[in-house]
Amino acid sequence: MFKVKILGTGCASCKATQKLVENVLAAKGLHAQVDKVEDIPSIMKYGVMSTPGVVVDGRVVHSGGIPSRAQIEQWFAQ
Repeated sequence: MFKVKILGTGCASCKATQKLVENVLAAKGLHAQVDKVEDIPSIMKYGVMSTPGVVVDGRVVHSGGIPSRAQIEQWFAQ
């Protein structure tokens, strides 16, 4: 099971990113724990300076802007 963290303070882009990630996981039939991290100190621990950020299994895979569906699919292709 993948562990996914959506890093962001709750802006529209952060919410759209979370929804897109969840949609891709559901479409692929993958199980994941998706958590939202909204407090700035926790986000900064990942070194993310622009949100939304996405962390998959402890590794930052994206920051700044809404990722494309194709990008998200690549994160879960392994």
